[in-house]
Amino acid sequence: MTTEDGERASGTGGVDGDPVEVGVELLAKAEDAELSLAEAMDRVEAVSTAPTVVREILDTAEMRGVIEREDGVVAVAGGGGYVSQTTDVVRRDGDYDCRRCGTGLATGHFVQLDAGELGPFGSECVRKVTGRDD
Repeated sequence: MTTEDGERASGTGGVDGDPVEVGVELLAKAEDAELSLAEAMDRVEAVSTAPTVVREILDTAEMRGVIEREDGVVAVAGGGGYVSQTTDVVRRDGDYDCRRCGTGLATGHFVQLDAGELGPFGSECVRKVTGRDD
């Protein structure tokens, strides 16, 4: 089911794959050993803004040992690798809106994960979502 703007009713439009799996993998590929809760939420909300999906992503990541949450800090377990801007991000020309900020785009950046594809993002937002820019 989609809303008028084409986003899935679950708030996960722009995710090709299971949004929970995509979100868990995105957290696992964080380069920093620790993220503030706000930074972790920014990344997870790039996958879905639906509170139940966000909660499921965080709970699943914690249950699998991908993250540990304590006192507003999210510790990321090592070994998940990172998202490479050259090999894991694909650029496509077209008429897009950034998933993170809503800006109109002529070129969309799509993050390729094993669990699925996430995007489109603008050049700055894809760096923020993947942890390559603060």
